[in-house]
Amino acid sequence: MIRAGIIGSTGYAGQELVRLLLMHKDVEIVWYGSHSYVDKSYSEVYGNMFNIVDAKCLDDNLDELSKKADVIFTATPQGYLAGVLNEDILSNSKVIDLSADFRLKNIDTYEKWYKIEHKAPQFIEEAVYGLCELNRESIKSARLIANPGCYTTTSILSLYPLVREHMIDVDSIIIDAKSGTSGAGRSAKVANLYCEVNESIKPYGVLTHRHTPEIAEQLGYAYKAAFIDANGTAELFTIGQKELSEGNPDSSALSLVFTPHLVPMNRGILATCYARLSDSFTYDDVRKAYDKYYKDEFFVRVLNKGVMPETRWVEGSNYFDVNFAVDEENERIVICGALDNVVKGAAGQAVQNMNILFGLPENEGLKMPPVFP
Repeated sequence: MIRAGIIGSTGYAGQELVRLLLMHKDVEIVWYGSHSYVDKSYSEVYGNMFNIVDAKCLDDNLDELSKKADVIFTATPQGYLAGVLNEDILSNSKVIDLSADFRLKNIDTYEKWYKIEHKAPQFIEEAVYGLCELNRESIKSARLIANPGCYTTTSILSLYPLVREHMIDVDSIIIDAKSGTSGAGRSAKVANLYCEVNESIKPYGVLTHRHTPEIAEQLGYAYKAAFIDANGTAELFTIGQKELSEGNPDSSALSLVFTPHLVPMNRGILATCYARLSDSFTYDDVRKAYDKYYKDEFFVRVLNKGVMPETRWVEGSNYFDVNFAVDEENERIVICGALDNVVKGAAGQAVQNMNILFGLPENEGLKMPPVFP
């Protein structure tokens, strides 16, 4: 059995980790960590766990936990893990971090967008970006996984085949994304009260949302990979209108527009992405690109022609649905992707990463179909 500990188990993503790991035949949860509810019964915090979880919440002592667990999940605010992570912890346990502390490779970019000092830069280079469908081989041998978030997973998976195949003008990318309120976390905030959210939709973080550089960086790696495939190197290459060198720390960042919106539903993210095609591609051309990268992916569902993703068809599951429409006359494309923000956008992806790390079937404990209604 894999012994798992969860720091931040009483947040929405942490509770979803508990739910998923309880259904995993190869996992035993040995630590329900919670900064706010130490010594309180877990089922008092989440009544859905009554007569299912008898354990009490423990503190967030990662050093002690690392001696008891094979894998540690940290579903914590930005800055927490970077502030406590050390070599002993990583020597004892695998760590899967659901925050953004190790997602960005450029420390200056992280500190600019998150407004906090990064306290563990020595671990940034070895951290693997845990988007399973793209980085599976690197994940297998990692000690530290930077688990992607919901907006980033939706946006990157929606656009990846087109960027990887250079089928769109990357300077033209616009991402319009909408999320349920669970994405804002469980802590009490006036802006997230029922009367503030219900019967309304609002954009936020316009041109300033901190997931923007993460999306730009990861899609930039995809764009650069095509140069490496063609030339064996990416020593000097161009992204859109920019000529960039390998030594430039931002050499993999695209320029894109990302605008998130809050909608009055509990779960789900829908991203609608717009771009100009780089040539006169047809629907069949684009479909071949998506099939090339996703036809063997268990959790990625490229829908039938004319059927667009809906959040209700992925709720409660680890599936990601995607489809597109091609405007051949004007050489433009619209891509839509949808997932459950606390499953594939957080806890489910973390479990998927754990399965890869420990050599288990990637979908173990995650085969549940979406729930409806």
